[in-house]
Amino acid sequence: MSNRIILLGAPGSGKGTQARHLAAEWGVPQIATGDMLREAAAHGSPLGLEAKRYMDTGGLVPDGVVIGLVAERLARPDAKAGFVLDGFPRTVAQAEALDRILREPGLSLDRVAFLDVSRAELLRRLTGRRVCRRCGAAYHLVSAPPQTSDRCDACKGELYQREDDAPAAVARRLDVYEKQTAPLLAYYERGGLLAAVRGEGSMDDVTAGIRKAVRGTGAA
Repeated sequence: MSNRIILLGAPGSGKGTQARHLAAEWGVPQIATGDMLREAAAHGSPLGLEAKRYMDTGGLVPDGVVIGLVAERLARPDAKAGFVLDGFPRTVAQAEALDRILREPGLSLDRVAFLDVSRAELLRRLTGRRVCRRCGAAYHLVSAPPQTSDRCDACKGELYQREDDAPAAVARRLDVYEKQTAPLLAYYERGGLLAAVRGEGSMDDVTAGIRKAVRGTGAA
């Protein structure tokens, strides 16, 4: 059985962790857009070099370049048995392009799993991070707390909250994600591919929910 899967989820949903775990379990590659862009730039392929130009200046890599790189990555031998896409597609246009990429060799997606996490929980996860000013060590006030709330365990440096982890900044990120992703969820729902998976609870429970969704037994 092939596993050609997309994992969708807001920042803080645990999507990347689940994608890595399931890809290893199924023996297929996790294809994360950020990693793919960095790898292509490092290898110096024509598309990779084009992507690098945008990345070096802090610009968004155009859809055409990203889609081309995804097509190249999916054509590699290790993706023949399947893949877990993480971070792509982000828009309906990208989803339509992915359909075309897969259709050419006669393939299709098996499932799109959406990790459904409440906004309150996402805010809790994303605003809990603290970073040491001295050594850069990272902590989380709930999941990986320091021994002393405002001091680094390793060097005793001051812990602080980065600007992009502040509640207002996190709320803006979530607003952007929700606005961008709503049409994408609707697209896959119309195609009968979307399964909502409860993204709260233990990692094992979430993984089990994704497995259930991939087997086609409906929302978990």
